Amino acid sequence: MPPESENPSRSLTAANVVVFAGKGGVGKTTVTAVVARAAARSGRRVLVIELDGKLALDELLPERDGEHVTVVHLSAPEALEEYLNDHGFRRIAKRLNRTGVIDMVGTAAPGIDDIVVLGKVKQYERSGEYDLIVVDGPAAGHAVSFLMSASGLADAVRGGPIRSQADAVLELLADPERCMAVLVTLPETTPVNETIETAYALEENVGIRLGPVVVNGVDAGTELPEPDDVEAAFAGADLDRPTQDMLRDATAFRRARRAVESEALDRLSERLPLGQIQLPALPVAGLSAEDIDALADDMLSGVDE
Repeated sequence: MPPESENPSRSLTAANVVVFAGKGGVGKTTVTAVVARAAARSGRRVLVIELDGKLALDELLPERDGEHVTVVHLSAPEALEEYLNDHGFRRIAKRLNRTGVIDMVGTAAPGIDDIVVLGKVKQYERSGEYDLIVVDGPAAGHAVSFLMSASGLADAVRGGPIRSQADAVLELLADPERCMAVLVTLPETTPVNETIETAYALEENVGIRLGPVVVNGVDAGTELPEPDDVEAAFAGADLDRPTQDMLRDATAFRRARRAVESEALDRLSERLPLGQIQLPALPVAGLSAEDIDALADDMLSGVDE
């Protein structure tokens, strides 16, 4: 693996295409939005690709004056239909899509659905219309097979347009200036373990460049008082006993959670010699576009330090 970056925030968008991957629930879509917004605020033309029919990024990345962010949605059936159209099979593509046969192709030919999606990503990258393309990629369990699809088809198919497509995608994935993968995790034991496993699997089986790991939802608030200091604070406050107990328990819980986070982050650093970018946890139930703006500002401040 590459050595740890001196400034991981700056290296996060060093390639033309950045594919974000992570265990479900770690905030991969949030991180994709934050990186896109931060890059746009730096004056870059950004394309955001959302897979699997999700529409969350439209709400998280509304238009902002002076910022160039375009969100597109890619699904395997749509990408395959477009591929057939581009290769002179427009009539049959429409018929196959209406009858549901296109959905069956991905099942019958493993990897074909992923390769046409990656082929579309490659097409966007080669268009020259964007300075940065960020992909809200699959969950970690699917990330390896998704990125390995080109290699698998290249081994299985000797020639023809599918082989050409696979070769072009392999060329993209293997070029560290054109493409890299960024893993997203939480400062918790299970997500960190899966991140470590995914990183080594990507390196061994795909050979794609790995960018810094983004750790989402880190408790980076003010320093917590020691237990004795909490008791002392109660002595000068007009608080009833239930309120004191609640505050004491809340402080103890947060201290314990920070200890778990610290242990997980230390293990991540020891096992993965990659840079780390930490995004703070926000005290909200669901993130809004304004929250994304705030996290993007936080990320940009890390670039300038």
